Amino acid sequence: MKHALFFLILISLTFSCKKDSGLEKNIAKINLDAKIERFDLFFAKVSPKTLPNLKIAYPFMFSEKYKDSFWIAKANDTLQIGLFKEVEKTFMHFDNIKLEIESLFNHIKYYFPEFHTPRIITTTSDVDYRNRIIVTDTIAVIALDTYLGSNHEFYENIPKYLREDLKKEQIAVDLANEYAKKYIYQPQSKTFLDEMIYFGKQLYFNDVVIPFKTEAARIGYTPEQLDWAMANESYVWRYFIEHELLFSTDTKLIGRFITPAPFSKFYLEGIDSESPGRLGQYIGWQIVRAYMQQNEVPLKDMLIKSPEEIFNNSKFKPRK
Repeated sequence: MKHALFFLILISLTFSCKKDSGLEKNIAKINLDAKIERFDLFFAKVSPKTLPNLKIAYPFMFSEKYKDSFWIAKANDTLQIGLFKEVEKTFMHFDNIKLEIESLFNHIKYYFPEFHTPRIITTTSDVDYRNRIIVTDTIAVIALDTYLGSNHEFYENIPKYLREDLKKEQIAVDLANEYAKKYIYQPQSKTFLDEMIYFGKQLYFNDVVIPFKTEAARIGYTPEQLDWAMANESYVWRYFIEHELLFSTDTKLIGRFITPAPFSKFYLEGIDSESPGRLGQYIGWQIVRAYMQQNEVPLKDMLIKSPEEIFNNSKFKPRK
């Protein structure tokens, strides 16, 4: 009996792998080309003579409330020159990042045929790490000075838990997160469960459009943090249930379990210091995954379903 069960599981896994492999081949055939416009390099070399043409090519990069003299002075500022040099050194070669962005766009195009490749424009932002990427219908702006490496000297005054994502390997993940926001529809969140499901949708979107990234990278965890979340999934879920948190409207829960933080706040000695932050996002991810396993629903449709419908039809059971 055990041998028969093992054989059935093996066949199922083999079929699933072949199916996934076939899907990825079809997605790769879309073959979108992502052209990277290095505005950061153009601006680093700007002069009073070349500025007018640069403003014509990139009008959205220049606020009209500033005169030309402001932009020339900015480009020649000592700190700005230091940023330019570090960005140019770190991003001397862009091929790997370009390939990841193209793969991301191929996946989005497969699931959302109306998607059109945006202009991808790189810039510097005075290390505005909270706004690393800005996406519109036609443009994606990437601030390269926020991806110089987690231990870069420019980030010394940024909390360690935030520095972890300030590396070039995170660019495709952050792009995926921004596009997820464009496709997710969810009424204004009222409960803790609403917030969990919203981010669960975002993380499931990452599963689908950046499968070439590890699970840890998709959620922005270290491998050790993901291991902790998986090992303690049952405990975390039990805590949420026993403390009746799911349908709570207490806004403090967002800071405790949803927004970036060095750890999640159970208010329990030992557990707090060991846990990663954003465990509410992690549990929401597992709920949405369970829902998609139980229901044959296209990605586009799932992203607009209500949190209640997803939760009630997920049959979610945490790892033990």
